[in-house]
Order: sequence, then C-alpha cells, then structure tokens
Amino acid sequence: MILDGIFGNKTASKVLLHLFHYNEIHSAAIANDYGVAVTPIRMQLERFEKVGILVAKNVGRTRVFSFNQKSPFIKPIKAILEIFYNSLTIEEKEKIFSTRRRPRQKGKPIYGRT
Repeated sequence: MILDGIFGNKTASKVLLHLFHYNEIHSAAIANDYGVAVTPIRMQLERFEKVGILVAKNVGRTRVFSFNQKSPFIKPIKAILEIFYNSLTIEEKEKIFSTRRRPRQKGKPIYGRT
C-alpha cells in the first residue's frame, strides 16, 4: 500500500486509514479488522498520541482515539488519506472496513452510493 511508504510502516497506515474512515477507533477494532495482534496497533496509536496527532479518551475501560483537531499536521495528513481513500473501490472499502461500528444514520448513503 502506498500509504506504508508515506507514513513509514503498515501499522501506521492501518491506524490512520481506520481513523479516517471511522473518526474514532480503539486498538482492538483495528486489530480485529486486519486480523493482527493488538499490541503493535496500541503502540502505534500511543506514538501518534505522544506526538500530538491523536487524542484519546476513556470510554469505560477502553481508550478511544481520534484526530487531534488542534494539530497543524491533521489537515495535510487527512488530505493524503482522503486521496487514497477515494481511490479505493467500493469492494475494497467493504473488505477493509467490514465491521459496522454503530448503526448507519437514516438516509446516509453507503460509500458514495445514493
């Protein structure tokens, strides 16, 4: 994936792409979607939090991460992610983001379908 070269490694790419798609995410959800161990995902999320790209909050016993909207780097990072995300086919998106995180809003299109 081209994002691996841009962001340095596969784990970083997976974390940022999932965050772009879902807006909020926790490590177990990303690990589950990709069938990988939770530890490297959690460590990458914490690295991004430490440098100020992500922020976290506790929801029960789970740490939920989102983009730090106060960071000046978020806009360009999201621009790169958006280019890649929009280049994916509907089938690729359904494969990568197969797990629904919450009910779909009434009337909201599915991946650009109307």
